[in-house]
Amino acid sequence: MKSSFTRLICRLLVVSMVVLPFQSVQAGMIGADQVATAQSAQADRSAVLGLISRADVARQLQSLGLNPQSAKDRVAAMTDQEIRSLAGRLDALPAGAQSGWAIAVVIALVIVIWYNWR
Repeated sequence: MKSSFTRLICRLLVVSMVVLPFQSVQAGMIGADQVATAQSAQADRSAVLGLISRADVARQLQSLGLNPQSAKDRVAAMTDQEIRSLAGRLDALPAGAQSGWAIAVVIALVIVIWYNWR
């Protein structure tokens, strides 16, 4: 009984070794810069997707004829370099679409009114 069971197991192991494919696995070291680049690209991608998810941006995209889901799909299809460039441009834009000139004009008006009021 024991020898017939052992022979059956041996035959199954031989057949499985012949039939089932072997996969070769290669391991290697990755540098810290590769990990940091991947993490920053993911953070930039989530920042752009978060911007597209805002209600006012979605309305603006629809008024321009672009479905917000289509825009999200396009962002998902972008390469890491394209995402990094887009996120950099978005970070460089002034908040509220105002430039420094608007603040300078307001300050100049306040100075002129204060000077004439005295």
